[in-house]
Amino acid sequence: MFAALVLGDRTVDQVRESTELTTREILRAVTRLVDGELVVAGHDGMYFVVEEAFTAAIREAAPAVDDEHADAPPDAARVLRSFVRGGRLTSIPTQQSKRLVVLDRVAQEFEPGQHYTERQVNSILRRWFDDTAALRRHLVDHGFMARDHGDYWRAGGTVT
Repeated sequence: MFAALVLGDRTVDQVRESTELTTREILRAVTRLVDGELVVAGHDGMYFVVEEAFTAAIREAAPAVDDEHADAPPDAARVLRSFVRGGRLTSIPTQQSKRLVVLDRVAQEFEPGQHYTERQVNSILRRWFDDTAALRRHLVDHGFMARDHGDYWRAGGTVT
């Protein structure tokens, strides 16, 4: 089931044709994958693999880098070293200038021009910080992300 999604099947019918699984088996598997945040269900009955979940797992398994912020400008690196350790926020800075540096870094996890569901946004943000609602709200309030009826997209920040 999962392999079929990775290889491009998007609907239950497509997966059934590719795998010869029954509809019941597919729905049971896709429910587990959605609950595990490895797959998201689109509004149109299509399913998509959450690639960020696997990217995060690979990063977590990778050996630690001596200075994970060495490629950032010196002032930003100093702030990031204080609030980001091992790719996770230790806290959201209260000082706005520092908070903007951290939010800019988090915003870089989202591709400009791509739209995300709230569930996808939470999945990406959970890798950074457990309180996804607070982090998501800060990103929107400070103009790094925009939203409309549960649809989110990157609206600002540094583009590399």
